[in-house]
Amino acid sequence: MNDEALPILTPAPAAPESFTDPAAAVARLEELYFAATGFLSQHFAAAVTGHKPQARIRAFYPEIRLTTTSHVKTDSRLSFGHVAGPGTYSTTVTRPDLFANYLTQQLDLLIRHHGQPIVIGPSDTPIPVHFAVAGNPKVSVPQEGVLEFSLRDIFDVPDLATTNDDIVNGTRQTHPDGSRPLAPFTAQRVDYSLARLMHYTATDAAHFQNHVLFTNYQFYVDEFEAYARQALADPQSGYTEFVAPGNVSIAAPDAPLPHPAKMPQMPTYHLKRADGQGITLVNIGVGPSNAKTATDHIAVLRPHAWLMVGHCAGLRNSQSLGDFVLAHAYLREDHVLDDDLPVWVPIPALAEIQIALEDAVEEVTQLEGYELKRIMRTGTVATIDNRNWELRDQSGPVQRLSQSRAIALDMESATIAANGFRFRVPYGTLLCVSDKPLHGELKLPGMASEFYKTQVARHLQIGVRAMERLREMPIERIHSRKLRSFDETAFL
Repeated sequence: MNDEALPILTPAPAAPESFTDPAAAVARLEELYFAATGFLSQHFAAAVTGHKPQARIRAFYPEIRLTTTSHVKTDSRLSFGHVAGPGTYSTTVTRPDLFANYLTQQLDLLIRHHGQPIVIGPSDTPIPVHFAVAGNPKVSVPQEGVLEFSLRDIFDVPDLATTNDDIVNGTRQTHPDGSRPLAPFTAQRVDYSLARLMHYTATDAAHFQNHVLFTNYQFYVDEFEAYARQALADPQSGYTEFVAPGNVSIAAPDAPLPHPAKMPQMPTYHLKRADGQGITLVNIGVGPSNAKTATDHIAVLRPHAWLMVGHCAGLRNSQSLGDFVLAHAYLREDHVLDDDLPVWVPIPALAEIQIALEDAVEEVTQLEGYELKRIMRTGTVATIDNRNWELRDQSGPVQRLSQSRAIALDMESATIAANGFRFRVPYGTLLCVSDKPLHGELKLPGMASEFYKTQVARHLQIGVRAMERLREMPIERIHSRKLRSFDETAFL
């Protein structure tokens, strides 16, 4: 039989349904999604253990659709939860079980603001079989060439041509069917990142919390584990579980926490709360490429904030090892986002984040006002893509750093902030000075003073406390209008 003539086998068709109850709408999304992925998993398992199917096997993502014909006046203080104007808006959905709280919140706002029902039904976007069986321990996808037939001849596979950031980059205004985007990411894009997150962090996406700390030094991981154990010992803390790479979980403060024999590229740890409002720490290592990779994928989880707490080079003679730097501007020489977010786009400091960080510094160090200036400076942080920039002719780099008024330099902060801006995730940066290369204090063994080591321990505590302060804010205040463009998606 010619593959071109293969019939297409799909689940029983499901008619679109209208909902005014967001919880019922999400329940329907789950029904459609698990029916589709169950269908694909069943036929795939049969195909890899038997013979080539005599039909093409296909199932579709569920979708959310909203149509409004009125310019409804919405609460102008909100940056999300409403569409820009009359028209039809849609988005495909994956893992509605994982995103149930998020979807319920977003749909509730849409229904209340526009007074229109939400329509739930199958989309015309096929689910790649790799994503359908992901996380199913009974099913694995073999490498191409292992089976007696080509996988892509029978099943849909990931298509990078349609897995992109066109919506968040502002380059896609409509879907192929003429509807406008309702959410910042399509289902394929989310599925792609969910798979990548497991690969890079060795923890399941379900463990990620709404507040994410990034660091570039293992010492912070050790401090985070110590803090987590203290929190688990306190029944009033609200924290319920600590998860490490390999999805190893402890709920008791003195429980052993074995580490996998082979650590992932970006070891990730989760101090969890039942409502998902805990804290995730990602050790991204060194470099803007790692920073972009991590934030590219974590963004699909729609966190409420992410902060960089890592090491930097102090650029001023008045700074000391262990001093803190609160970034209020960024000099972007990392280049990894140039194609997605031009360097002429300003990356503003976000008042809510800045205040939370400064308040946390005051609380942990017990310094305030003018005395706080002894150990912390606010200013421009430069991010560069060359770790050994010091070995080049200093006239060019130093002049640019001076003209920008930069007070610190690292390899990750501007990337994380810029991707936060691009993905509409509130961001901030608090760094700790670990060397002063322009003043002869290079990052060499024995250079760090006891004061510096103490400050790094404090640094993690400050990052955690800042996140806890942000958790106490209303979500509408954190996700402010500053991160929204002219024509935004209704979903966060």
